[in-house]
Amino acid sequence: MSDDVVTTIRDQIEGNPILLYMKGSPQSPQCGFSAQTVQCLVSCGQRFAYVDILSNPEIRATLPQYADWPTFPQLYVNGELIGGCDIVTDMYEAGELEPLVKEAASLDSDSTND
Repeated sequence: MSDDVVTTIRDQIEGNPILLYMKGSPQSPQCGFSAQTVQCLVSCGQRFAYVDILSNPEIRATLPQYADWPTFPQLYVNGELIGGCDIVTDMYEAGELEPLVKEAASLDSDSTND
């Protein structure tokens, strides 16, 4: 793992309260799992950052080792790996995802208002 890439990943995760590593973009997902995860997040009504791993091959290669999670997408909330498509979908259907991302978004807006 390159230290530069690890630093970039760490900065991305720490700098965004809701961050999705995915294939493609929210407007044009490049796999069904990414599309499903985006749909769950959009339904929660909060803005989120994303990184297209297809256009960032170093991140795509490094993140699975960094996170100890082999697949994409990967959702991070407040710096913590939540999981991939199945976990995000299950949390959304159980009503657990929306309060989690709303809290993260409100903490972020609180810090930008200081």
